[in-house]
Amino acid sequence: MKNVFVFCLLLSLALWQACSTPTPPENSDKALTLQEYFAPEDSGIQNGGVKVIPIKTPAGTYNVWTRRFGHNPKLKVLTLHGGPGATHEYFECIQSFFPREGIEFFYYDQLGSGNSDNPQGQSEALWQLPRFVDELEQVRVALGLDSNNFILLGHSWGGILAMEYALKYQQNLKGLIISDMMSSAPEYDKYSEVLAQKLDPDVLKELRTIEANNDFDNPRYMELLTPNFYTQFICRIPLDQWPEPVNRSFSKMNPEVYVSMQGPSEFGISGRLENWDVSKRLPEIKVPTLTVGATYDTMDPEYMRWMSTQVQNGKFLLCPNGSHMCMWDDQDVWMKGVMDFVLSLN
Repeated sequence: MKNVFVFCLLLSLALWQACSTPTPPENSDKALTLQEYFAPEDSGIQNGGVKVIPIKTPAGTYNVWTRRFGHNPKLKVLTLHGGPGATHEYFECIQSFFPREGIEFFYYDQLGSGNSDNPQGQSEALWQLPRFVDELEQVRVALGLDSNNFILLGHSWGGILAMEYALKYQQNLKGLIISDMMSSAPEYDKYSEVLAQKLDPDVLKELRTIEANNDFDNPRYMELLTPNFYTQFICRIPLDQWPEPVNRSFSKMNPEVYVSMQGPSEFGISGRLENWDVSKRLPEIKVPTLTVGATYDTMDPEYMRWMSTQVQNGKFLLCPNGSHMCMWDDQDVWMKGVMDFVLSLN
C-alpha cells in the first residue's frame, strides 16, 4: 500500500505541474511568465515604461516620447502612427491583444506629435522624410532594438516611414509590417479619385469647389468630409460611436506637420510627399514583411496585395470589413493577422 500511495502522490504532483505550466505560444521555445513579461526595465523608480529620448536634428536637440509595454527579448514591436502629425493614441487598442501573446510593444510620438516636443517655425529643417528616418534610427538605438527582436509596424504615413527605414536600415530589423499605405504617392492619388466618385455627386461638387478656392479652413469642408468620407473610408463605425482613442488622437493632429508633408486635401497627397514613390525598390526589402489592406480603405487593397509580392519575403492580410482604421473597424481580423505574423518571427 505504501508503494501505491507514493506512486499516486508522485502522479498527482506531475499532473499538477503539467497543468500549472503555461502553454508556450506557437513557434516559441517557452512561454513567458507574467513576472517575465511585466519585468521592470531597470531597478530605478518605475514610470510605466515611459522613456523620453533626446533627438539630434538640423534645428537642434529635441525630446520624443516613447512608452514600453511588456517585455519579450525576442519580439519587440515599435509602432509608427499616421498623419503625419497624429499621435500614438489610436494604437491603444493593441493593449487588449498583444499582451495575451507575450508581445512587447512600444508607443512612440514622432517629433511634432502628441507628448513629444513640438518645435515651431522649423518646417524646412524638420518636416522632411529623411529627417524622420534619422529620428527613427536614433529611437531604435535608444530603445536597444536590433535584428534579433525589432519588428517595425507602420500605419498610414507611418507605413511610408517604415518603408523608408527598411530601405536604409533593414540590417536592424527582424520584421516589417506596412498597414494601410501604398508604396507610391502618385498611385495613391489615382486611387483617391476612384473613392471620390463613390461620394454623393452634390457633396463631391461642393468639396471640389472648396478645394479649388483653397478654402480649407472653411468649416464646411470638414462638415462635408466627416459624415461622407471619413465614415466610409477612414473608420466605418457610426460617428457618434467612434472609439475615444481615435477621437483623442485626431483632436491632437498637428496641422503644420500634416499640411507640410501631406497637403491640405484628403483626396491624395500634395505636400512634400507628393512625388514619393519606392515601388521599384520594394524588391530590396529582404526581411519578412506583412502588408495589410482593407476593402474600404483609402489605399487600394489590391495594390497592397501586389506590394507583398514585390518584397522578397512578403505576406498579405486583407481586412474584408475594414477601412483605413481597420485595427478598429475590422479589429479581430487585423489583430489576429498581425499577431500571427509577429509570432511567426519568434
